[in-house]
Amino acid sequence: MAQTIALSLVSHTNVGKTTLARTLLGRDVGAVRDQAHVTETAEAHTMIETADGDRMLLWDTPGFGDSARLARRLAASTEPIGWFLGQVWDRFRDRAFWSSQQAVRNVRDGADLVLYLVNASELPDGPGYVASEMQILQWIGKPVVVLLNQLGPPRAPAEEADEVQAWRDRLAAVAPVRAVLPLDAFARCWVQEATLLRTVQSLLPEPARAACARLVDAWFARRRAVFDASMGVLAERLARAAFDREPLPDSGVLGRLREAGAALGALRGAQAEADEAAPGRRRAMQRLAERLDADVHAGTARLIGLHELEGHVSAGEVLARLAGYYAVSERLDEGKAAVLGGVVTGALTGLKADLATGGLTFGAGMLAGGIVGALGAFGLARGYNVVRGAQTSSVAWTDAALDELAVTALLGYLAVAHYGRGRGDWAESEYPSHWRDVVQAVLAERRAAFEPIWALRAQSDAEPASRAALRPVLADAAIEVLARLYPASPVAEVANPEGRETTHRGA
Repeated sequence: MAQTIALSLVSHTNVGKTTLARTLLGRDVGAVRDQAHVTETAEAHTMIETADGDRMLLWDTPGFGDSARLARRLAASTEPIGWFLGQVWDRFRDRAFWSSQQAVRNVRDGADLVLYLVNASELPDGPGYVASEMQILQWIGKPVVVLLNQLGPPRAPAEEADEVQAWRDRLAAVAPVRAVLPLDAFARCWVQEATLLRTVQSLLPEPARAACARLVDAWFARRRAVFDASMGVLAERLARAAFDREPLPDSGVLGRLREAGAALGALRGAQAEADEAAPGRRRAMQRLAERLDADVHAGTARLIGLHELEGHVSAGEVLARLAGYYAVSERLDEGKAAVLGGVVTGALTGLKADLATGGLTFGAGMLAGGIVGALGAFGLARGYNVVRGAQTSSVAWTDAALDELAVTALLGYLAVAHYGRGRGDWAESEYPSHWRDVVQAVLAERRAAFEPIWALRAQSDAEPASRAALRPVLADAAIEVLARLYPASPVAEVANPEGRETTHRGA
C-alpha cells in the first residue's frame, strides 16, 4: 500500500533551511534572503515519489525566532491562558512569533521525522538558542536528525569528523536526537544525501520504514542513472582526446635542416631554440589544446545539465598544465633521416634518455649503445614508420597527458556533484586540495587498467572501443574516490545495487 513519509526541516531563523531545501529537492522553492523570517508559513514539497504512489514530502518551515520564549509558550499551550496567547494574541500582535508556533504544531502533528539544521560555523556551546530549541524538539516528540550546515568547503574526512563529533557530544543527552550528519547546503555531495536518506529509513517505525525503503531505492536509481551518464561524458571526452590528431605541415628541405639543428639544440638543453625552429608545430599544438579546452567546457556543461543545475561554464584558460604533454608522430622520409643521422653520428654512444628530434621521440632502447650514421638512421626511419604506421606528420597527446586528463575529469565531476542548488546558478570554483591527492592515489592504483586503453590509439578505428573500455574504469575509480572522501556513506549502492546488505558502509 502506498504511503507518504513527511520530513520537516526546522531550525533557528536565517540558518539556511530554504537554501538546503532547494538542494535536497533539486529545484528552486521558497524565497532566499539574508534576513530573518523569510519563510512565514510551512510549505510541503515532494522530494521523492515512486511509480506506485509512495511519496516523501519535505516541509520547509518558518524559523524559530525567540526560542526561549517559544519554548515557554508551547509548554503552556495546554492551559487556557497559554492557548489564548498562542492562538489569538500572538497572531495579531506578533505575526512572526505566531508563525513559529504554527510551524512547530505542524511538525508535531504531521511529521514522521524532524531534520534540525544548525549553523556549524558556530561552536556547539556557542549559540544560546540551542538549549531552548532542544526543549522545543522534545515537545514535538519525533525522532530528530541534526544536520550541520555552513560547514564551508569540503574538507578531509578526519577534519570534518572532529566537528561532527563535537556536535554529537553536545547533543548526546537530548533524547529525540538520533543522529548528527554533515550536510552543507552549498557544498554537499549526493553521497551525503544518500547517508541522510538511509539514516531516515533506519529511524522510522514499520510500515513507514518499508515505504521509505522503496522511496530511497527510487532515489538511488535516479542517482545511478545520473552517475552512469556522467561517467559516459568523461569517457567520451578522454577517448576523443586520446585519438585526436593535428596534422603538421611539411617543412621542406630547408625546414628539415633547421629541425636537425633544433635537434642538437634540444640535446644540449636548448629547448627554446628547438621550439623557435618549429612554428608549425606550435600552431598545431595550440589547435589541439583549443579543441581539448572546448571539449572540457562542453562536457562540463553536460554534467551541469545532468545534475539539474543551471548556469554556464566560464571561458577559463586553456589547460596550461598540459602544455608539455604533446607527442609528435612525424613521418620521416629517408632523406631527412639520413641528414639527421649524419649530424648526430658518434654523439649517441650509451644514450640513456630519449632523443627528441624536433619533437619526434625515439625510444631510448632503440639507440642505447649505438652510433647512428646516415645508413643507420635510414633504417631507423623505416622501422619507425612501419611500427607506428605514420603516413603523415601529426601532433597528439601523450600517455602522461591522458593520465592527467583522467585526474582533471574526475575532479571536474566532483566539483559539479558537490554543488548545492541553493547557491544559485552553477559557477566554477577551486576544488579542495585534498581531492586531487585522493583522485591521484586512486588512479595510480588503476594505472594498469588505463595502459591497454591508451595503447588502442595505434588502431585508427578503435575510438569506440576505447570509450567503452574507459567507462567502467572511470566509474570504478569515481566510486572509490567518493568512498574515501565519505567513508561512512552507502556509495557502494551505486556500483552494486544488488549487494546492499554486504556493501553498505553504514550511515
